[in-house]
Amino acid sequence: MADPLPRDARGPAAWPTHAEATRVWLRIALLSFGGPAGQIAVMHRILIDERRWLGDGRFLHALNFCMLLPGPEAQQLATYIGWLMHGTRGGLVAGLLFVLPGLVSIMALSWLYVLFGHVGVVAAAFFGLKAAVLAIVLQAVVRIGSRTLRTPLARAIAAAAFVAIFGFGVPFPAIVGTAAIVGLAAARLGWGAPGGGAHGVGGSHVADAGTLLGEEAAGVAPGARRSALLAGAAALGFWLLPVGLLLLGPGPGNVFTDIATFFSRMAVVTFGGAYAVLAYVAQQAVESYGWLAPGEMLDGLGMAETTPGPLIMVLQFVGFLAAYREAGWAAPLLAGTLGGLLATWVTFAPCFAWIFLGAPYIERLRGNRALAAALAAVSAAVVGVILNLALWFALHVVFREVVAITAGPLAFDLPRLSSVDWAAAALSALALMAVFGLRVGMIPVLAGAAALGVTLRLAGLA
Repeated sequence: MADPLPRDARGPAAWPTHAEATRVWLRIALLSFGGPAGQIAVMHRILIDERRWLGDGRFLHALNFCMLLPGPEAQQLATYIGWLMHGTRGGLVAGLLFVLPGLVSIMALSWLYVLFGHVGVVAAAFFGLKAAVLAIVLQAVVRIGSRTLRTPLARAIAAAAFVAIFGFGVPFPAIVGTAAIVGLAAARLGWGAPGGGAHGVGGSHVADAGTLLGEEAAGVAPGARRSALLAGAAALGFWLLPVGLLLLGPGPGNVFTDIATFFSRMAVVTFGGAYAVLAYVAQQAVESYGWLAPGEMLDGLGMAETTPGPLIMVLQFVGFLAAYREAGWAAPLLAGTLGGLLATWVTFAPCFAWIFLGAPYIERLRGNRALAAALAAVSAAVVGVILNLALWFALHVVFREVVAITAGPLAFDLPRLSSVDWAAAALSALALMAVFGLRVGMIPVLAGAAALGVTLRLAGLA
């Protein structure tokens, strides 16, 4: 298979074999907890600090490219670097291995959830996880906001996005598209870019010249370009084929068709990371389709937070519950498994398409100020969307009842103050103190909250 880089772009060290690269990518996949920031940090430590496969310049260039694309940027970054190292085969291995541990873990937990989720200790553990997830989502708002909302325009975009989705129920794709247009207009009219930055990737600096990939190559080998484009076209086909067959067969209204079309739409609008996407999922899967309850959405996010792989793997849990409950089969576990796998398939197949179709031309995107401004505006809007998600979670964690308020086009939920769940409120307060006050890591917070949930349930306090 053709290498993506010309031979003279490589560094002097020994080039890793496919088997060695596979072991490295599997190790990264098994250590990839904590959402995209944590996953990108793991990749940076292993690929740059330990292996010296590439330097900080190439890594950040690849990350910026992936941030321009819909989908989970950490998984796409793994796919892109795998392609740089070993062509299309390397990209497939890196991207698939990054997803595999999460797929297996979430599927196993989904079975456990529907079989034993309402039994004793398991239900109590999920009760505790809900409180911790609320703190983690709020931490995401602060972390992303501090990096993104650096100009008055960025703050205005974030505020408008929050009002649009919280008060008027504007769909997430419309918010993303409008923000991108505002960013492009700001760049062209000289208003100043909305501002923002990439994910932090660690404090070290490794020069490209001293790594395997060496200095940035001027181009891509023709054979690798053809191979990548063919792989991208194949990924598009593999993505759209089951969607088309379901539309032609069972048709709209069938749960599997709805899963395929809904998550396919998600695949082309999922800018801004998993937390932003979850706001749209909560709006549609919970309120429109009725596939699961708000508390169950929190349970799924808790699963994804405590297992390796992309945080967006929570969508597999959503697809599982949707098919498990609505397929009408005599074997609901089989239906749920197929629904979860279908949701995962249509979520990640497009990710490979975007990388393989775009990677050979990444150089043309460098220095494009209009695209950078559009991305910055989308990142600002995402902060408002995630804030809405945090508020939505808080309403359904701390309060047992909410009241729908409607006044013309304005529609939102308010809590019924008399319905406070004091045990959940106390756990949420402790989780917030641990995350923001004591700066405890995500995994200890989740584990501690689950243990406290079990303790309170056994003591009859929850």
